[in-house]
Amino acid sequence: MVGRRRALASAAAVAACGVSVLGFAGGGLAANQGLLAGRIPGLSEPDENGWRTYRRPDEKSGGHGVGWSPIIPYSFKVPDGWEEVPVSIADLGGTEIDLRFANSKQGRLFVIVAPVRRFADDLDDATIEKIGTPEKVITAFGPEVIGENVEGKVLASATAEHLGRTYYQFELEPPHVFITATAAGNRLYLFSVTANGLQWKRNYKDLKQIAESFRVV
Repeated sequence: MVGRRRALASAAAVAACGVSVLGFAGGGLAANQGLLAGRIPGLSEPDENGWRTYRRPDEKSGGHGVGWSPIIPYSFKVPDGWEEVPVSIADLGGTEIDLRFANSKQGRLFVIVAPVRRFADDLDDATIEKIGTPEKVITAFGPEVIGENVEGKVLASATAEHLGRTYYQFELEPPHVFITATAAGNRLYLFSVTANGLQWKRNYKDLKQIAESFRVV
């Protein structure tokens, strides 16, 4: 009985921390770890269409190097079933990857938050237009997302504006990927949504909707 009580107490302590670990085929481990390691859940409950909104929590750690202001929060929408997955500094994008999400049947996404001063001086209040045209931005930063030159891979591009902020949107192939780029404060935001061939074919509409939902808030 004593052993059983100790086991129950241990399980309760874990539950109180809000730890949930799920496995994804080919996607490593997904985690919503409460306050542990700065991984704070930011997903809303599903709306009437079964979509959730993720908003980067103000308290989440990361990206606060010396001389940097806190990261301006961002948000996006995903269908129910997408989960946060751990970020590794060994990943493409390295320490500038702020977040990863995945669904083993639909695809995956990540957010790169990079210091603007890597690319331009005197842009503490950056806009994507100040950084460059859509062509310049995808040529310069597309390789940060796909790991190779983007020449001949851009199938479509568009510009959208929301609450006075401009977003550049791109579709690339190969690989199958949507990229949304914008800037705020002293950072460039690159939002990438990608999938394998079969996932892309089956979920193209939803993946595009995810990509187009990205906002800096």
